[in-house]
Amino acid sequence: MNLATTAPRTRRLRVDAARNQQRIIDAARELFADRGLEITLDDVADRAGVGVGTVYRRFANKRELISEVFAVHVREFVQAAQDALAVADPWEGVVRLFDYACRHMAANRGFSEVMLEMHDDPGHLGRPREQLGPAVAAVMERARNAGVLQPGIEDTDLFALIYMVDSLAEFARPVDADIWRRYMAITLNGIRAQDTPAQPLAVNALSLAQVERAKAAKPCVARRR
Repeated sequence: MNLATTAPRTRRLRVDAARNQQRIIDAARELFADRGLEITLDDVADRAGVGVGTVYRRFANKRELISEVFAVHVREFVQAAQDALAVADPWEGVVRLFDYACRHMAANRGFSEVMLEMHDDPGHLGRPREQLGPAVAAVMERARNAGVLQPGIEDTDLFALIYMVDSLAEFARPVDADIWRRYMAITLNGIRAQDTPAQPLAVNALSLAQVERAKAAKPCVARRR
């Protein structure tokens, strides 16, 4: 009788543990996207609807949780690169990958912060380079071989350009959450070969009033003396 009741209870606990872990990861992903890396494990527990002890049993500290959430994002980024390679037109593949990356960074504050510090981390956060690098390189190499990029454009330029667009998106977010689309198009037009079709500027430029409002929304920085 004891054996008959113990096995189902053990299975139920394993299912509950897996469900709680997924709830924790989903909650952390939402919070990192909205508020960046300053969130606490208490915040995650509250959003997930579990006790903070449950969070600590799954993740020893916030960095472990960041690594787990970031790994999910990287897998999705790699899949986006593979999808871009499946597009018949090499230039359209670059456009789609760039669009995915800029859209993702603009909507996900935590991901962009981790990406910026990833290259300085010799541990777990540095490993995604081994996955992201080849995936992006394949898209860019195909575009170079097809002659749709300006001569001299390298794989790493794509990451740098994504950060540029993300910086503009962060600045303008309080007044126009879609302005990244305009600067993504301008950036793509800057790396395309002469005969490659230009991207339309579907979003209007910021007005002077919007620029001033965006500047006013930024945290105050002490002036240098």
